[in-house]
Amino acid sequence: MNSSSLSTEWWRDAVIYQVYPRSFADSDGDGTGDLPGIRSRLPYLRDLGVDAVWLSPFYASPQADGGYDVSDYRAVDPRYGTLDDARALITSAHELGLKIIADIVPNHSSDQHVWFQQALAEGPGSPMRSRYHFLPGRGENGEEPPNDWDSIFGGPAWTRVPDGDWYLHLFAPEQPDFNWNSPEVAAEFLDILRFWLDLGIDGFRIDVAHGLVKAEGLPSIGHADQLHLLGNDVMPFFDQDGVHEIYRTWRRVLADYPDRIFVAEAWTPTVARSANYVRPDELHQAFNFEYLDTAWDASALRKVIDSSLDAMRPVGAPATWVLSNHDVTRHATRFANPPGSGTQIRTPGDRELGLRRARAATLLMLALPGSAYAYQGEELGLPDVTDLPDEVRQDPSFHRASGQDGFRDGCRVPLPWTRSGSSYGFGDGDSWLPQPAEWGDLSVEAQTGVEGSTLELYRSAIAIRRDVPGLGAGDAVTWRDGAPAGVLWFERDGFACTVNTTKERVRITAPGRVLLSSSGPLPLTDGSADLPGDTTVWWEL
Repeated sequence: MNSSSLSTEWWRDAVIYQVYPRSFADSDGDGTGDLPGIRSRLPYLRDLGVDAVWLSPFYASPQADGGYDVSDYRAVDPRYGTLDDARALITSAHELGLKIIADIVPNHSSDQHVWFQQALAEGPGSPMRSRYHFLPGRGENGEEPPNDWDSIFGGPAWTRVPDGDWYLHLFAPEQPDFNWNSPEVAAEFLDILRFWLDLGIDGFRIDVAHGLVKAEGLPSIGHADQLHLLGNDVMPFFDQDGVHEIYRTWRRVLADYPDRIFVAEAWTPTVARSANYVRPDELHQAFNFEYLDTAWDASALRKVIDSSLDAMRPVGAPATWVLSNHDVTRHATRFANPPGSGTQIRTPGDRELGLRRARAATLLMLALPGSAYAYQGEELGLPDVTDLPDEVRQDPSFHRASGQDGFRDGCRVPLPWTRSGSSYGFGDGDSWLPQPAEWGDLSVEAQTGVEGSTLELYRSAIAIRRDVPGLGAGDAVTWRDGAPAGVLWFERDGFACTVNTTKERVRITAPGRVLLSSSGPLPLTDGSADLPGDTTVWWEL
């Protein structure tokens, strides 16, 4: 960790790398990534310099939604390996100095979960049905859903079973929502947490952390314009105050497990509402989706940085910064398209511009105080794959009417490790989603040791972040007033970061010695520097 963080918790300024197991490394040639594949690539992650690895779900699952439909929370899906493989992965990571964070999916299970199957068999009013949201329908014969809620993936959020009851699923019909008013649900998840903590997991990223509690009575919304997955609207099924007592209970579990953490995936109306999840007796971190969704614009970025730091400071939690994940368009493609295009983009845009901005955005993110998250492949500058054939897409929202745009497959295409081969080193055979032909030139092999490559930029930036005292620590930045229009300029304990968000060169007075530039060498003339367009520069004061 940073030299300034010796007396603080490891997670406060950690760089955490997200692995989507299905698309990281395939050890057995079946086209799907797996735990042994991840384990074989851990030295790469150590050399990248990250502190922890967050794994998307690898539990037993029918894979109706990429593993976020869990049928057994204490088993590894055979596609990914075995429980022994999970143990070996955790052990190897710890030997390399890496932490392992696992996804936990408490909002819903798979419809193949033994509880749900038993609930179907037992019928209306049974005790097992109380562990989910089963209700009679509206209308003369119960033919209408219990309320007007829509699924995030499109269509109604309710499905009727043969005996007439309806069950709630905010996502796919194969993902019935748990009823967290049930004591059995609460007790089960406390036991699941302890199972994986005993196995050595260093923490959990909580999927749909804002969704566990629904408004009392499950009231209708009353209008058709409802929430998509990546939104911040006020809804009766998200960000209800009752979730916080659940997380206080979870936090007490960690009293027996030092140095473990919880991270919330919580889409909330404001950053201030997100701060509620990281109060001292609740979770440790909450993803900063407002930052992820901010356009490449100096004033907008400064505003969200300030509001994020201001919101977290009163609760003593670190801010978090993230640019990409498995649910949104990669930022190299997002920044290649006009602002306002959203987080699910269908066009490649200006590839060169997008990569240039993505590199600059990465250096900005890594210069901020708090914890930074990187999504697998962004260190290679990978773009989204926007031209996947419809027949290979597996995102459930792609196959349902309306709802989320359904283009998440584009950020989930397996990684290229080598210049050549049937899947560019991902495995011995074709990958579950096809990789573009040009990805060999973006592979780890093609970029390793190449000055100026995006991979080497990440390695250099993370190394500097680790070595410069105080770079990731603290909860504030000092803005330089009077910076040129379109330029962000802040300083922190002998360090400065300048970000030119415009397309034109901007002349500034050099504040010190150049540590790193997102667009290559930066010549200085008479104490001045011309910042290239869409460039971030780090300085030692």
